Amino acid sequence: MHHSPSRRTLLTATAAAAALAATGAGEVLAAGPPHPPGHSPGHHPVDRRRLRRLIAGMSLREKVGQLFVMRVYGHSATDPDPADAAANRKEIGVSTAAELVSEYHVGGIIYFAWAHNVRDPHQIADLSNGIQRAGLAQPTPVPLLISTDQEHGLVARVGAPATLLPGAMALGADGSREDARRAAFISGSELAAMGVRQDYAPVADVNVNPANPVIGVRSFGADPDAVARLVAAQVKGYQSACVAATAKHFPGHGDTHTDSHTGLPVITHSEEEWQRLDAPPFRAAIAAGVDSIMTAHLVVPALDPAGDPATLSRPILTGILRERLGYEGVVVTDALDMAGVRQKYGDERVPVLALKAGVDQLLNPPDFRLAYNAVLAAVESGEISEERVDTSLLRILELKQRRGLFDEPYVTHEGVDRTVGVPPHLRAAQRIADRTTTLVLNRRTGGHRTLPLKPRRHQDLLVVGADPAAPSGTGGPPTTVLARTLTELGFTATALSTGVTPTPELIERAAAAASGRDAVVVATYNVTATSPQRTLVSRLVATGVPVVQLAIRNPYDIARLDGVAASLASYSWTDGEMRAAARVIAGRVDPVGRLPVPVTDADDPEQVLYPIGHGLSY
Repeated sequence: MHHSPSRRTLLTATAAAAALAATGAGEVLAAGPPHPPGHSPGHHPVDRRRLRRLIAGMSLREKVGQLFVMRVYGHSATDPDPADAAANRKEIGVSTAAELVSEYHVGGIIYFAWAHNVRDPHQIADLSNGIQRAGLAQPTPVPLLISTDQEHGLVARVGAPATLLPGAMALGADGSREDARRAAFISGSELAAMGVRQDYAPVADVNVNPANPVIGVRSFGADPDAVARLVAAQVKGYQSACVAATAKHFPGHGDTHTDSHTGLPVITHSEEEWQRLDAPPFRAAIAAGVDSIMTAHLVVPALDPAGDPATLSRPILTGILRERLGYEGVVVTDALDMAGVRQKYGDERVPVLALKAGVDQLLNPPDFRLAYNAVLAAVESGEISEERVDTSLLRILELKQRRGLFDEPYVTHEGVDRTVGVPPHLRAAQRIADRTTTLVLNRRTGGHRTLPLKPRRHQDLLVVGADPAAPSGTGGPPTTVLARTLTELGFTATALSTGVTPTPELIERAAAAASGRDAVVVATYNVTATSPQRTLVSRLVATGVPVVQLAIRNPYDIARLDGVAASLASYSWTDGEMRAAARVIAGRVDPVGRLPVPVTDADDPEQVLYPIGHGLSY
């Protein structure tokens, strides 16, 4: 079931399409969500008096519920599969998303693939509409803010047929603010068409640590000013599409050896280093009018010596983010089921301490009923004042109103069909991807530079290497996509998947298959000192066949590999990035991507092998 579009929706969409056609922009951008005449795209007027009246009519239970953003299992708001309904009853005490809304008045719901929320665009739109119907059927009708992690690249909850765009580090290699903005606008338009109005992107972390286990290519790069420019561009892109952008993870997750999903990282930056390295992208996001900022579950002793994770730190969230940086928007926690925030205090205290620190939205607590009742009890006991709750509530409702949820809470199948995965978006995504591949190394073999490969000299190709599952669950495997694209470009290319940890038998099989070929393309994935991928590459090099190495995740692999004839970085292994890399290898596209991070010597990190900005051309 879905709602028919209102007359105003149709009129605004038609006018927007006509305006785009008139400017020639229709090639790149399908009509985004509607907006009232006289207002900037994606920005609706905020009526604080109306919102204060709404708050004044709410019960305390309704107010507390609005602070939570919760996961819920199922593809439908009212009729999930029996197994999903059972999982909901076990974890949150209700069967469906609609019951969660009517029982607890939650202000938001986060979509995950593993929670079976994102089967296909029409289903996502119907789920969103079902959730909104439940929100507007409450005693105090309030639309919900539906969110997801659609960073693109490595993290994308909604896969094909929606448009998949280059992730942050790939956009960092491209370096174009306009491409970053356009990617976010396309992504935002498609999310909004499916009813998702808050995206937990862009990542504002500056990846200065190559060993970072959790950020890596999710960051735009290692240069704070370059990251700041692209963060601001993406904030504007998302928000002009009626989707709240979220800069994350404050105060900065770029220099950590620990994954905050599994432990509590400590950032040892001094106050001066934090100002120089971590703060610029968040300052830029705030200057660009970012709707929300997500906290990090990590300790920064220079900013708060108490040893509390930033999510629970009043000196960091109120003292620095609110007072020093002047941020007035919504602060959302990173997921409260992550180990980093749960180690020091129990699950009952965490949401209360987060609110006392300055948070507005409490995201995905592990035990929802425990967290909800803890906040309720803290307000009833006077530990948290009701005025404090009202302050956060007003920020959340302003965001919902600014992004049009009070005016246009529902979406339509027609809107999905007009916007999601449409040819102009897919073409724009591929054009952006084509500007991201970086050529790091290109030695001479047989009197010529190895790349580009030419069908008349290198007709017979073998493509081997790592085949991690597609980030969004759609597309791949990468070796197959590379081989297929190279074959379409005039080569005869065969794929042989050897995996991230190739066995000795597979390595020998690959070496035997490489023998006598004209060239080998090997896809590598986060090569470590002890990785058998190193053995694979050295055995391929030993065959005497030119070896073209493509780093499909972190660009640091080349520091641990010897003897390759050419080396490239794609920063992701989505189909679009693999097609772009194949086109560069074949010389159909000039490699214009530049390293957004330095590649240092694996044994001596002070020694820079390839600096920021390095990249070869043809």
